[in-house]
Amino acid sequence: MDLVLLCVFLPLVTVAWGQYGDYYYGPYNYGDNDEWVNVYRQGFNFQCPHGQVIVAVRSVFNKKEGSDRLWNYACMPPAQSLGEPTECWWEEINRAGTEWYQTCSNNGLVAGFQSQYFPSVLDREWQFYCCRYSRRCPYSCWLTTEYPGHYGEDMDMMMYTYDHYIRGATTTFSAVDR
Repeated sequence: MDLVLLCVFLPLVTVAWGQYGDYYYGPYNYGDNDEWVNVYRQGFNFQCPHGQVIVAVRSVFNKKEGSDRLWNYACMPPAQSLGEPTECWWEEINRAGTEWYQTCSNNGLVAGFQSQYFPSVLDREWQFYCCRYSRRCPYSCWLTTEYPGHYGEDMDMMMYTYDHYIRGATTTFSAVDR
């Protein structure tokens, strides 16, 4: 009887173990710590390689540099269960000097950012590059409020599990703090 149970459960364990590889990210590769996608007060365009999405965001703030931030991103392919990307697009621009909240439309995942700095308001405008995959992303969306907690804090946010994705962002803007 034990041999029969072993023959039944061994293939199931093998399949489950093979799928386990889909749920592990290796170390995040931001590149060299001094490599940022922008310099202070300059625009940038960052896109993940085709078929990958943003899984980590790093940013440092500098008030002396126009209350601006340096940005860096890490990309990874999403879980194989999402299939292949079927389309990618640029969302509408979020204007500088305003508060905004945006998620990728059409069930898209963030795969890049475009940003331009405006010295007149000491703020950036943003545009998201979003990609939709052949299978619908199963998700319960929630907005994390811990990154950063204050406008001047540095930030290092990573998606720790393979079933969490960045779908959008929000910002606050204060004419006093800039």
